[in-house]
Amino acid sequence: MSATESDSDEAVDADDPHGECDRATIDADLPPSAKLVYKVLEYEAPLTQEELAAESRLCPRTVRYALGRLEEQGVVTSRACLADARQSKYRIDD
Repeated sequence: MSATESDSDEAVDADDPHGECDRATIDADLPPSAKLVYKVLEYEAPLTQEELAAESRLCPRTVRYALGRLEEQGVVTSRACLADARQSKYRIDD
């Protein structure tokens, strides 16, 4: 590798308007509970917090914390649940 190749890679990351990079880098900063919630959403999305707690076997408070961290990272989005407007459905942001 030359110095110019690594400089161009850094420039691409710096130009990312949303502050997002590859999933491996994002996952390194997240707690294990957030990684588990992310994996459950990969296989079963969209899910409510209650459904995520049941699927992941984490307590509801931990699921709320994990979803908050994932939303801060811009990895997960939520939408109002049509069946019950008091709840939100969570899915991985594409």
